[in-house]
Amino acid sequence: MGSVRWADQIIVLDSGSMDNTVAIAKEYTNEVYQTDWQGYGVQKERALSYATSDWVLNLDADEAVDEDLKQELLTAIKSNQADAYRIPIRMEFYGKTMQHSSSPKRHIRLFKRDGAHYSLDIVHEKIILPPHVRIHQLSCPIRHQSFRDVSHALYKMNRYSSYTAKIRLENKKTGSITKTLLGSIWMFIRCYFLQRGFLDGREGLVLALFNAQGTLARGLKQLYPDKEIQYLPQVMEEKPCSKHSN
Repeated sequence: MGSVRWADQIIVLDSGSMDNTVAIAKEYTNEVYQTDWQGYGVQKERALSYATSDWVLNLDADEAVDEDLKQELLTAIKSNQADAYRIPIRMEFYGKTMQHSSSPKRHIRLFKRDGAHYSLDIVHEKIILPPHVRIHQLSCPIRHQSFRDVSHALYKMNRYSSYTAKIRLENKKTGSITKTLLGSIWMFIRCYFLQRGFLDGREGLVLALFNAQGTLARGLKQLYPDKEIQYLPQVMEEKPCSKHSN
């Protein structure tokens, strides 16, 4: 949160963290709200409801804004040439920026608050804007510090594979051993070779393996659903989702 101290309003939602997350968040803002966990879409919609400024910047707990992006954000807001902006998101792994393994995806993260709301999906939520809004793109990326260490990477892989397996099961997609194995192999090939992850060195190889393992885990959880999937909101511990508005 230190990377957005300059924002007029910082809103943090915590959903049952067991560490000192709340205490740390309160060092940056008085607007720290504790809620139950019902999925990413619900959390972001809740956070948006607390925003009072005209513009909203949506950041997850593991994302940060550097000085270049800060200046680009402020310039975009001042220019008022658009109603929303897509921003590239660049992954960092063990302190190294992944230039190839994780190609920067662009998502709408800066937008005018009026008329905006989030879909209520458990995962892969979307910002829904009024019709005919002007959407432009920014060039400087959000820093996505995805994994603290290997244990954290495995934890997140297990969590997301449970989310996506649950969604697929709800959509009557049961999968198969063959599709699961081929999907895992294809994920590795795509990340390591097609996206040229090998140019990111050892970290590129490790990230490709993690992605392949996540695909494998998702497929197996579709084939062998368990209580973790059936009671996902109750068993998953989630870090806070934060919104920062200007």
